[in-house]
Amino acid sequence: MIVTLTANPALDRTVELPAALVIGDVQAAAAIREDAAGKGVNVARVLAAAGDDVRAVLPLDPADPYAALLGRIDHTVVPITGSARANLTITDPHGVTTKLNLPGPRLAPDTAEELIDAVVAASEGASWLALCGSLPPGAGDDFYVRVIEAVRSRLSHPPLIAVDASGEALTRAVAHGHPDLIKPNEIELAELAGVAVTSDLEEVSRIARALVPAKVGSALVTLGGAGALFVDASTVLHATIPPNVRVRSTVGAGDSSLAGYLHAHVAGSEPGAALVSAVRHGSATASLPGTRLASPDDLPAGDVRLTRVL
Repeated sequence: MIVTLTANPALDRTVELPAALVIGDVQAAAAIREDAAGKGVNVARVLAAAGDDVRAVLPLDPADPYAALLGRIDHTVVPITGSARANLTITDPHGVTTKLNLPGPRLAPDTAEELIDAVVAASEGASWLALCGSLPPGAGDDFYVRVIEAVRSRLSHPPLIAVDASGEALTRAVAHGHPDLIKPNEIELAELAGVAVTSDLEEVSRIARALVPAKVGSALVTLGGAGALFVDASTVLHATIPPNVRVRSTVGAGDSSLAGYLHAHVAGSEPGAALVSAVRHGSATASLPGTRLASPDDLPAGDVRLTRVL
């Protein structure tokens, strides 16, 4: 079982343009679609498509039509008042993506505690718990720390914990929660470490090495078209994206990378194979239009080159 928490779920509305976005102009859209989203829900959707046992935990108004879009994903809902936020994504044929993310409804203190209780209950017997995405107003920047502490203190066999967040939520989780895995991109990693952003693989590796294993157990650092890095206490590995991947939309690619890693890890794969799985899943989603997420049939063919960096 893999459990995901989406504290700030979103209804993703994706508009596909037949040409590049022109600011201030009027353009006709080629297509539009809506998906139940939020990073944890995205991870759960990819894992469910891959055949994994997964449960998504999220706060949601029972009357919100968002629930109908969850489909067959096993989920636990903590009732709130207020519709899930809406995110608007605009994509063009060249893979350029523009996103407008709105804040979610405020999470009351007692509801936040109910959400933590629901995560603890769902995580009983799970292999992984993935804490994903932004935090809603009212949750507090330390919300993920509180979830981590509750899961580890209340369960006799707590799951491994992954955090896929940014900003202060990630900073607090790393400083006080010591997660088993974080999944930043190179920009989020640099912000976390308080250093300049770089695309140099060795420099990104050194930045991650300063956190692993002192603050986190391991790091999966997604690098867009440059692939991804996996860093743990003993090694730093780099995987390239498969050849001939045409980027159509980057929405959900990072979430799919995390799902690909978890999918391989629970199957018993070694870090290198899990990293390759992460890159294949992330590349697959990036090659799909709009907010479509990778299924096993979408995984690209071709070799993924795996090398040791440090």
